Amino acid sequence: MRILLAEDNAVNRKLAVNMLAKRGHEVVCVDNGRAAVDACRASRFDMVLMDLQMPEMDGLAAATAIRAFEAGSDARVPILALTAHALKSDEERCLAAGMDGHVTKPIRREELLRAIARLRPPVFVA
Repeated sequence: MRILLAEDNAVNRKLAVNMLAKRGHEVVCVDNGRAAVDACRASRFDMVLMDLQMPEMDGLAAATAIRAFEAGSDARVPILALTAHALKSDEERCLAAGMDGHVTKPIRREELLRAIARLRPPVFVA
């Protein structure tokens, strides 16, 4: 899959990229929410992994902006929140902003891979 990773922390970015690259995914990284929105407008991704606390535009605002951009089209990229906030109310805020799932930090490989598999777009073979 081609995944957009929106994460401002360099260590978390490197960890996630290593996990995803080992599974054969192509990862494009940005370090703020505004750049994530711009990247989604400029290119197609199979999934977005979105940190919630980033400079310029947080992950909730970025997800809302991406959903607004997609409105009226058939496009809908799955967005998975990456956050240190683990309360049920945090997950509800993510879903209300248009995200499709929620994974807590520190990122655990199996949890992240399960969440990605659950949201992964179907693959059609002709």
